[in-house]
Amino acid sequence: MTNWLERTSLLFGDKAINSLKTKNVLIAGLGGVGAYAAESLCRSGIGKITAIDNDKFTESNKNRQILALNSTIGKQKTEVLKSRLIDINPDIDINIINDYIDENNIANIIKSNNFDFIIDAIDTISPKFNLIKNAVDNNINIVSSMGAGGKINPTMVKIADISKSYNCKLSRTIRKRLHKVGIYKGFKVVFSPEDINSKSIKFIDEKHKKTTLGTVSYMPAIFGLYCSYVVINELINK
Repeated sequence: MTNWLERTSLLFGDKAINSLKTKNVLIAGLGGVGAYAAESLCRSGIGKITAIDNDKFTESNKNRQILALNSTIGKQKTEVLKSRLIDINPDIDINIINDYIDENNIANIIKSNNFDFIIDAIDTISPKFNLIKNAVDNNINIVSSMGAGGKINPTMVKIADISKSYNCKLSRTIRKRLHKVGIYKGFKVVFSPEDINSKSIKFIDEKHKKTTLGTVSYMPAIFGLYCSYVVINELINK
């Protein structure tokens, strides 16, 4: 195979690229945020990715999810991601888990793998909290995507320690839960303090969520790419 990472190597150097090839990253959630993050990491030369999601694609995913096409509707998100990433880099090691993260499985997933970094792209409270808590408890670097839904302005997206996030309902809820278990800071989040238009909120009745927010194509992508930047930057400069 030709050196398809040549342009990335020009930017970071061969040593950094060779290091990234040895890294193992967990991505939890393959929606609008997680799938963009996964592809960005793959195209940056990350050697191993574990991807967790139990959803299949629906028509409503097409406005914001890079893997959602007419040809993938009804297919498992993890399977579609694996096929796409191998098509980009046949040497990548892809481990897929078709499951929802909860307090019963996340500890075992983390302890049975030697993850160098975790990307949290989950959009529901309890599994998000459990993933973050287990990552912090096991001293594994994690970057967590907060709410991209209901946001429009890409220039307001920020990266900060969880303790520095503000005007974001999801990050506020997660902070409160983490405070109860003694976690106040120590990992980065991607968030936007932009106010949400209340007219973009829709109440639903699903097992894992009660509301959904309007979304536009570019915002989840930006959140995902910001997450991949945090991972690449910290792994290279570690």
